Amino acid sequence: MAGTASPQRIAEALARRVIGQAEAVREMAIALAKKLQGLTVGNVLLIGSSGTGKTTLMRAVETFLEGHPELAPQWPLIRVHASVLAEETASRRPGAALLERLLGRARERFAGDEAVEGTLERARHGVVFVDEIDKIRATVGGQPNPAGIRAQEALLTLVENEAVPFRLPEWAGGGEITVDASDLLFVCAGAFEGLYDAVYDRVTIGRDRGSLQPVSVLDEGSVHHEVRFGLREWMRWEDLFDYGLTPQFLSRFESVVLLHDLAEDDLVRIFLETPDSGLPQAREYFAAQGVQLAISPAAIRRIAAEAARQPRLGARAMREVFRRVVRDYEFDPTAAATDGALLLDRPEIDAALAT
Repeated sequence: MAGTASPQRIAEALARRVIGQAEAVREMAIALAKKLQGLTVGNVLLIGSSGTGKTTLMRAVETFLEGHPELAPQWPLIRVHASVLAEETASRRPGAALLERLLGRARERFAGDEAVEGTLERARHGVVFVDEIDKIRATVGGQPNPAGIRAQEALLTLVENEAVPFRLPEWAGGGEITVDASDLLFVCAGAFEGLYDAVYDRVTIGRDRGSLQPVSVLDEGSVHHEVRFGLREWMRWEDLFDYGLTPQFLSRFESVVLLHDLAEDDLVRIFLETPDSGLPQAREYFAAQGVQLAISPAAIRRIAAEAARQPRLGARAMREVFRRVVRDYEFDPTAAATDGALLLDRPEIDAALAT
């Protein structure tokens, strides 16, 4: 059996890379803790706008396990885009593509003199991250989507069946076998573009119109009415059915977690604390040109405020805004530097964003 770790320990490690998504981090930490103990684990569905941290969470799980060999996980992890899965399953038996990926990953990770049977045993306990799950909708524009239906059937075959027919690759001896896939853990994630608007329409002008009532808000001595809508509070299972996830497929997820749109403070933390924010790479580039790059707190806050105006892009908006700021300085790093240092303050940010 694999080593063990508490959900608290796992969550602390994941939260170093995943900012502003405490619920998703906790849910993933619980699932991993159960998996490491050899217990039955329910599958997880992550729903969140682009840039909120879904893929980052998946990568954080990989980094955590790779960085803690004392946990000795005996199973492989793979990541696959749902659209790729749809293409692969178009020409082969449902589930074969994922099983082959798992087996290949187990072979890479646990290479040696291990028999094929041992590698296969590891593969059938693996973790499968499926990104952009919303791209395999069963219906698009009210019309059936055959590729999406095939991909959902492929996943469903693995999720619900304990006896999956599978042809071994040549390096494993070939031949048909039956794989017990009941111990796989699936973590699926998607932005579900349009879901927010569809649910809002349902509760304002659709079949549940009148459910969303305005609230009175006191602001600087005056009272006005606001309509406050949050997808978390109003989304129902039928909204996901209408979106294109089949009831049979959706029912195989024990947890459905909605990720928050990132607030300005979250964006500041992501910019300063995560390795993929763009800041470490920029500093490395300027240092190679003999210039030390520094950014004031006010400048960072201004960049975050600009990025927060695009909530559907999340952390990607932060990188895009920062790129607009530094691109001219990157062309000639020494031109604006003083004594080998370049300080970007609020005026420099305002000027860059005004162009």
